[in-house]
Amino acid sequence: MAGLYFEQFEVGQTFRHDIRRTVTETDNLLFSTMTHNPAAIHIDAEYARTTEFGKPLMNSVFTLGLMVGISVGDTTLGTTVGNLGWDEVRFPKPVFAGDTLHVETAVLEKRESKSRPANGIVVFQHTAWNQREEIVATCKRVALMHRLPAAGTK
Repeated sequence: MAGLYFEQFEVGQTFRHDIRRTVTETDNLLFSTMTHNPAAIHIDAEYARTTEFGKPLMNSVFTLGLMVGISVGDTTLGTTVGNLGWDEVRFPKPVFAGDTLHVETAVLEKRESKSRPANGIVVFQHTAWNQREEIVATCKRVALMHRLPAAGTK
């Protein structure tokens, strides 16, 4: 498994993810239309020219998904039961087509699951930066994680 099991996480542990991603106009258009978001600020370049930004903004839900997605390979790939929630989602700077994002994840807390003794709960803080080292997105993600398999089991 690429991801870590509940017992393998430590509070304060930080992951600097190797994957960097340059976002494109196509990403923005496809994501916005696939999710039925007709906001002109994302899909209408002529309208966007009249805004304070002067060009389309990347859809913030795409940015959130990309930030979390970049983290998965190092943290939860194959070892998570599922996400329990995303909290404190923030977008302090806009993201535009052509920006290159990189991500870091910190483990904020971990605890036993009271209702599911075969699992544990890990709280991650994800942060995304653009190529100018400006923070463009942050969120806390709560994940229900598998525990290490018992000896002799897969």
